[in-house]
Amino acid sequence: MLLSDSHTCPLVSTAKVGKTSLIMSLVSEEFPDDVPLRAEEITIPADVTPERVPTHIVDYSEAEQSDEQLYQEISKANVICIVYSVNNKKSIEKVTSHWIPLINDRTDKDSRVPLILVGNKSDLVEHSSMETILPIMNQYSDIETCVECSAKNLKNISELFYYAQKAVLHPTGPLYCPEEKEMKPSCIKSLTRIFKVSDLDNDGILNDKELNFFQRTCFNMPLAPQALEDVKNVVRKNMTDGVEDNGLTLKGFLFLHTLFIQRGRHETTWTVLRRFGYDDDLELHQEYLFPLLKIPADCTTELNHNAYLFLQSVFDKHDKDRDCALSPDEVKDLFKVFPYIPWGPDVNNTVCTNDQGWITYQGYLSQWTLTTYLDVQRCLEYLGYLGYSIICEQESQAAAITVTRNKRIDLQKKQTQRSVFRCNILGARGSGKTSFLQAFLGRNLLKQRKIREDHKSFYSINTTYVYGQEKYLLLHEVMPDFDFLSEEDLACDVVCLVYDVNNPRSFEYCAKVYKQYFMDSKTPCMMIASKSDLHEARQHYSLTPLDFCRKNKLHPPQPWTCNTVDAPNKDLYTKLTTMAMYP
Repeated sequence: MLLSDSHTCPLVSTAKVGKTSLIMSLVSEEFPDDVPLRAEEITIPADVTPERVPTHIVDYSEAEQSDEQLYQEISKANVICIVYSVNNKKSIEKVTSHWIPLINDRTDKDSRVPLILVGNKSDLVEHSSMETILPIMNQYSDIETCVECSAKNLKNISELFYYAQKAVLHPTGPLYCPEEKEMKPSCIKSLTRIFKVSDLDNDGILNDKELNFFQRTCFNMPLAPQALEDVKNVVRKNMTDGVEDNGLTLKGFLFLHTLFIQRGRHETTWTVLRRFGYDDDLELHQEYLFPLLKIPADCTTELNHNAYLFLQSVFDKHDKDRDCALSPDEVKDLFKVFPYIPWGPDVNNTVCTNDQGWITYQGYLSQWTLTTYLDVQRCLEYLGYLGYSIICEQESQAAAITVTRNKRIDLQKKQTQRSVFRCNILGARGSGKTSFLQAFLGRNLLKQRKIREDHKSFYSINTTYVYGQEKYLLLHEVMPDFDFLSEEDLACDVVCLVYDVNNPRSFEYCAKVYKQYFMDSKTPCMMIASKSDLHEARQHYSLTPLDFCRKNKLHPPQPWTCNTVDAPNKDLYTKLTTMAMYP
């Protein structure tokens, strides 16, 4: 659970209501005969507190301390106890006329400090002050609870400090609006995501198996069959559409949490929220979304077998029509557990799609592979939204990632365990680089012409087979900026130099780039003679492409075209992957 290291709880009041006696009674477990103006700060150690968080209890004395010191204590506080005397009407009035306005002026409107009203000296009266206090509690939502106690006969002293800690650890404020008697929108949104993550078959209902998994995940114990039935009966009794097909609907799930909060069992809802990665402001924790993952230089990041199995189950959960592709509506449904839609229209031109342009199962796994390779932090974040660590019962999303060994070791041992290889595509403008990327996804020239300019991608990724092993080849189109190629433009496993056979000025760019950047590097290179269905023009360069390749010990230029009736030939992509694997 992610909580602060310690809590501060000041007690404030007007003089002579007994707050210093309360603190001293807590420490010594007896009523003090001699009461100083102000008690020393005391710390309740972590091992005796409900959530194992040490709590500092601070006394404030008007006689001894300045306003400035009071304001400082208020600004540091995690919870504030306002003490009044049950037999002193004036001290009760001061709660609303003085203390609450003063505290509110000194704290941020969006993160109000929870308040506890403490009625001391209950031993002196027969009646309760609750009738006077309840309207005040209804008026101010920052007030968590009210406790009546007696420093003299030690009544409710330890309870008072238990409630103070509970108000910090399980505050009502972020969850519930007492005026409206309903949960706040941010709480509903968080619980809705939790419901969707827990609904493993995506049928809109939590069945007994899913409820038990949820229960075990959050509270480390399953529910007995009778207890499960009791929970559903409570929902049935209160609403018509809370239980369907003997399972809990989202409405029923939200109703139960509203009920917990209304009955003062906030810790149940907070336990669930924190287990699913939420902080006190109902945002997903940075530590939850971005667990620590060390990636040494020259190593790459890939998804491991368990991560692919998890992503497969996420795909199956949302592929409602079982057509092995995700329609736009199915994609939208998948990303409902995200705060935004992470895939734009360019993704449909980065991976394989079906005839309707929908991402196929293969394309979906390819896109995840690409994200993991290019931006592993983003991949961790996305897996966090999907609840990977919870559903797969792992420490964090980092368990989904394999960090490959240093490439130098692969080269020394002449073998690699990698599954993803990067090929950078270089060439002059108009040489056919974009077409080469799209042809890898099975698209001929006719299909490529239908792609909108603003939907184009500089990447494409697909699987290839090298000696019977499935591998991913990631193609990246590098912009033809000859004067400047960045480290990233050069860092890859294999290079593809593309020239247009029909354009006499096209080859010169490839020759220059090769000589400047790749001649002395260990990166294997392949020359591609693009648009080979057109007439081959004589290139304006001192050597012919074939002679250039011979001179530099490269394979001869490979003729290639995507101006075909069917899908373009894939052999070149297998060749590139093989070169990347065995340089």
